[in-house]
Amino acid sequence: MKQSLFEQMGGKYEQQGDYLLPCLTVPAEEEQPIGIWGQRHLRYLRQHKRLLYTNLLTSCKLNSYLADIDRQAEELFSRLVKQMVEREGVTEELKAKDQMAWVGKMNNIRNRATEIVYNDLIYN
Repeated sequence: MKQSLFEQMGGKYEQQGDYLLPCLTVPAEEEQPIGIWGQRHLRYLRQHKRLLYTNLLTSCKLNSYLADIDRQAEELFSRLVKQMVEREGVTEELKAKDQMAWVGKMNNIRNRATEIVYNDLIYN
Protein backbone atom coordinates (compact mmCIF):
# COMPACT_ATOMS: atom_id res chain seq x y z
CA MET A 1 0.00 0.00 0.00
CA LYS A 2 1.26 3.44 -0.93
CA GLN A 3 2.27 5.72 1.92
CA SER A 4 0.52 9.03 2.35
CA LEU A 5 2.43 12.29 2.31
CA PHE A 6 1.95 12.48 6.09
CA GLU A 7 3.63 9.08 6.51
CA GLN A 8 6.42 10.00 4.08
CA MET A 9 7.22 13.01 6.28
CA GLY A 10 7.50 10.81 9.38
CA GLY A 11 3.91 10.92 10.64
CA LYS A 12 2.17 7.95 12.16
CA TYR A 13 -1.45 6.87 12.35
CA GLU A 14 -3.29 5.32 15.29
CA GLN A 15 -6.28 2.98 15.03
CA GLN A 16 -9.38 4.38 16.82
CA GLY A 17 -12.29 2.05 16.21
CA ASP A 18 -12.76 1.83 12.45
CA TYR A 19 -10.67 4.90 11.73
CA LEU A 20 -6.98 5.69 11.37
CA LEU A 21 -6.28 9.02 13.05
CA PRO A 22 -2.98 10.90 12.71
CA CYS A 23 -0.89 11.16 15.87
CA LEU A 24 -0.46 14.89 16.20
CA THR A 25 1.41 16.65 18.97
CA VAL A 26 2.14 20.28 19.55
CA PRO A 27 5.79 21.03 20.25
CA ALA A 28 6.44 22.18 23.79
CA GLU A 29 6.90 25.91 24.14
CA GLU A 30 9.42 27.30 26.57
CA GLU A 31 7.54 28.66 29.58
CA GLN A 32 8.40 32.26 30.34
CA PRO A 33 6.84 34.31 33.11
CA ILE A 34 4.26 36.80 31.90
CA GLY A 35 3.62 39.89 34.00
CA ILE A 36 0.62 42.17 34.25
CA TRP A 37 1.29 43.92 30.92
CA GLY A 38 1.47 40.60 29.06
CA GLN A 39 -1.71 39.37 30.72
CA ARG A 40 -3.58 42.53 29.75
CA HIS A 41 -2.36 42.19 26.16
CA LEU A 42 -3.45 38.54 26.15
CA ARG A 43 -6.95 39.56 27.24
CA TYR A 44 -7.01 42.19 24.48
CA LEU A 45 -5.90 39.64 21.86
CA ARG A 46 -8.56 37.14 22.94
CA GLN A 47 -11.33 39.74 22.76
CA HIS A 48 -10.36 41.90 19.80
CA LYS A 49 -7.62 40.24 17.71
CA ARG A 50 -8.82 36.65 17.55
CA LEU A 51 -6.99 35.77 14.33
CA LEU A 52 -3.61 36.95 15.66
CA TYR A 53 -4.28 35.16 18.96
CA THR A 54 -5.13 31.90 17.16
CA ASN A 55 -2.09 32.15 14.87
CA LEU A 56 0.27 32.74 17.80
CA LEU A 57 -1.33 29.96 19.82
CA THR A 58 -1.20 27.37 17.04
CA SER A 59 2.37 28.25 16.07
CA CYS A 60 3.47 27.90 19.73
CA LYS A 61 4.74 31.47 19.83
CA LEU A 62 2.11 32.98 22.14
CA ASN A 63 4.07 32.68 25.38
CA SER A 64 7.28 34.16 23.99
CA TYR A 65 5.31 36.92 22.24
CA LEU A 66 3.54 37.88 25.48
CA ALA A 67 6.79 37.74 27.47
CA ASP A 68 8.38 40.08 24.93
CA ILE A 69 5.43 42.51 25.08
CA ASP A 70 5.61 42.41 28.88
CA ARG A 71 9.32 43.19 28.86
CA GLN A 72 8.92 46.05 26.36
CA ALA A 73 6.02 47.53 28.31
CA GLU A 74 7.89 47.39 31.62
CA GLU A 75 10.95 49.07 30.08
CA LEU A 76 8.81 51.77 28.46
CA PHE A 77 6.90 52.40 31.70
CA SER A 78 10.10 52.72 33.74
CA ARG A 79 11.72 55.02 31.19
CA LEU A 80 8.64 57.25 30.98
CA VAL A 81 8.30 57.56 34.75
CA LYS A 82 11.99 58.44 35.09
CA GLN A 83 11.80 61.07 32.32
CA MET A 84 8.63 62.65 33.71
CA VAL A 85 10.05 62.77 37.26
CA GLU A 86 13.16 64.55 36.01
CA ARG A 87 11.22 66.94 33.78
CA GLU A 88 8.71 67.91 36.47
CA GLY A 89 11.25 68.21 39.27
CA VAL A 90 9.78 65.61 41.60
CA THR A 91 12.68 65.04 43.98
CA GLU A 92 13.49 63.43 47.31
CA GLU A 93 13.61 66.93 48.74
CA LEU A 94 9.92 67.42 47.84
CA LYS A 95 9.20 64.02 49.36
CA ALA A 96 10.84 65.08 52.65
CA LYS A 97 9.09 68.49 52.70
CA ASP A 98 5.56 67.63 51.54
CA GLN A 99 4.80 63.93 51.28
CA MET A 100 1.21 64.39 50.10
CA ALA A 101 2.27 66.62 47.20
CA TRP A 102 5.00 64.12 46.26
CA VAL A 103 2.55 61.19 46.34
CA GLY A 104 0.04 63.14 44.25
CA LYS A 105 2.63 64.03 41.61
CA MET A 106 4.03 60.49 41.49
CA ASN A 107 0.55 58.98 41.12
CA ASN A 108 -0.18 61.46 38.33
CA ILE A 109 3.07 60.55 36.57
CA ARG A 110 2.50 56.79 36.94
CA ASN A 111 -1.06 57.10 35.61
CA ARG A 112 0.08 59.07 32.57
CA ALA A 113 2.88 56.59 31.88
CA THR A 114 0.40 53.71 32.21
CA GLU A 115 -1.93 55.30 29.65
CA ILE A 116 0.95 55.79 27.22
CA VAL A 117 1.98 52.12 27.57
CA TYR A 118 -1.62 51.02 27.04
CA ASN A 119 -1.95 53.10 23.88
CA ASP A 120 1.46 52.24 22.42
CA LEU A 121 1.84 48.54 23.25
CA ILE A 122 -1.02 46.85 25.04
CA TYR A 123 -4.14 47.92 23.12
CA ASN A 124 -2.51 48.33 19.74
